Amino acid sequence: MSPDTRISPALKRSQALLDQRIDWEKRDRADMRVDLGPCRDLCARLGHPQRSFRSVHVAGTKGKGSVASLVARGLQGAGYSVGLYTSPHVEFITERVCCNGERISEELLAAGIDAALSARDEAEADGTAARHASWFDLFTVAGFHALRAAQVAWAVVEVGLGGRLDSTNVIEAELAILTNIDLEHTAVLGSTRAAIAAEKAGILRAGQTLVCGLPDRGSEDDPGHVIAMRARELGVPIVHVEPLATIGASNIALAAAALTALGKRGMTGSGNEPISGVLLTPAAVAAAGLPGRMERRWGPDGVPVVFDGAHVASSLERVLRELSTSENLPEAPQVVLSLARDKDHVSILKALRRHVDSLYCTTVQSGIHLDAALLTEMAREQGFEAKEYRSSRDALHRASARAAAGGWVLVTGSLYLVGDLRGLTTATNPSSIEPPC
Repeated sequence: MSPDTRISPALKRSQALLDQRIDWEKRDRADMRVDLGPCRDLCARLGHPQRSFRSVHVAGTKGKGSVASLVARGLQGAGYSVGLYTSPHVEFITERVCCNGERISEELLAAGIDAALSARDEAEADGTAARHASWFDLFTVAGFHALRAAQVAWAVVEVGLGGRLDSTNVIEAELAILTNIDLEHTAVLGSTRAAIAAEKAGILRAGQTLVCGLPDRGSEDDPGHVIAMRARELGVPIVHVEPLATIGASNIALAAAALTALGKRGMTGSGNEPISGVLLTPAAVAAAGLPGRMERRWGPDGVPVVFDGAHVASSLERVLRELSTSENLPEAPQVVLSLARDKDHVSILKALRRHVDSLYCTTVQSGIHLDAALLTEMAREQGFEAKEYRSSRDALHRASARAAAGGWVLVTGSLYLVGDLRGLTTATNPSSIEPPC
């Protein structure tokens, strides 16, 4: 992801210190330490900031960030002060922590990072668990510290990876949302959908309500059944939500069900009526969009560019299928692709092959992505006309040039790739802007 070049000196200093800690978002996760001990230790040393607000916890393979943002917008519409914690960021670290629909103040975030780092130093001296805190452990607690300082009433928190042992699982959420389950991060979460479901169901707690986008099909290897069984063990009631025709509609349905479930738990809005999914007005939905999630922008030459960080075959298949129905996106896209080493590369390429013939294969300097040459070789083995670009910017420029005659570009496979290229595009079509007089 792009370095934060537009943040304050204080936050730059804090981030530079934070960046000295091990960051598993940028490393091979096969060796990842998975343990809640450091995060619990940090929270205890800082007076448990996660207990200063009520919370909703959102996990899943696809859509969890978007659903979290929608729920936050709904709660804000009900009159509450609401924090939102998501990951990863696309361009700027400040994207990860929001308050009432805006990025939290850099002053509060820097203070949170500094407090978390000081707590880690104390743990180092005391020999306790937080001395092993990772980048994500520290930033998660920093985010909670900042939200406490902002005096939010509610926080909607997106899981980083998995659920059971994710750093965010120190919150005491009243409602959990599980969007869907697919094979991802198998080196950490397990090699089957059922095993991954068990890890994600680890966010459940007695006394919660669960909103779930997976049906219970009754078999032991069915992820929906694994989740349902865990919910029954804990006495957690489940609200099942059927997937709808589009990604956006499915996300809205899950968020609406979550808001309605909170209303049934006694939450009321500004008019003292139970809150519900009606809070998700068209304006609220439009405002809930996140960078790099089915995001439409424009290249400098006026070519439409869609950014989506889908990195699982089923998610990418759905993205491509949905975009193919858009009247504003004719024909097949020119696809700029980068994939992390731990993904199911063959399945992703096969999903792409059903929709496109050519790829612009590139890489991202994150430490976890395939070399462009290797990805190009894999793509050619699957029958693509694939070209290698060591510079992601070169890949985007070449794809845009080929799409210039009425086509469009899809940038996908990694939010890190989105972060590399999003700054080269604009929210407004440059060809539609009249030159100044």
